[in-house]
Amino acid sequence: MTYIMSLFLLGLVLGLVAVASNPSPYFAALGLVVVAGMGCGVLVGHGGPFLSLVLFLIYLGGMLVVFAYSAALAAEPFPETWGSRPVVAYMVMYVVGLCFVSSVFWGGWYESSWVSADELGAFSMFRGDVGGVALMYSWGGSMLVISAWVLLLTLLVVLELTRGLSRGALRAV
Repeated sequence: MTYIMSLFLLGLVLGLVAVASNPSPYFAALGLVVVAGMGCGVLVGHGGPFLSLVLFLIYLGGMLVVFAYSAALAAEPFPETWGSRPVVAYMVMYVVGLCFVSSVFWGGWYESSWVSADELGAFSMFRGDVGGVALMYSWGGSMLVISAWVLLLTLLVVLELTRGLSRGALRAV
């Protein structure tokens, strides 16, 4: 199980490096999908399959549609790929920086800190992540409303920024 979790975490970090180093929104979308999938795999490994499923469906169902719409409005004729020199230079720089930072903090990472949400499952009638979702809906209703308004505001800001000086999708090409 430790090897699988290490593979998920490595994929998460490499996906984040791919998103951070790529200036083109087309290829960064693939990196975002990899990051979402690997992050959900990490959540499943720690005992949160329901939370992982909800995160994956909401992220890929909602936010990726907004990202695709924004990328369609900001179309580039020749986007830079992962094989181009500046993108490879950024990727190497990020990986070297990540290796340096992880070597500084390497002594504080122990396998005993990998605790699953179901560690005390014998004392509960349901899983830990489902109980957290119930608490979020019962006590955190106002925070859910605020989060929905923030996501709506973010959508409007992204669409306004990508619109430019013309009429968006109605502009003459």
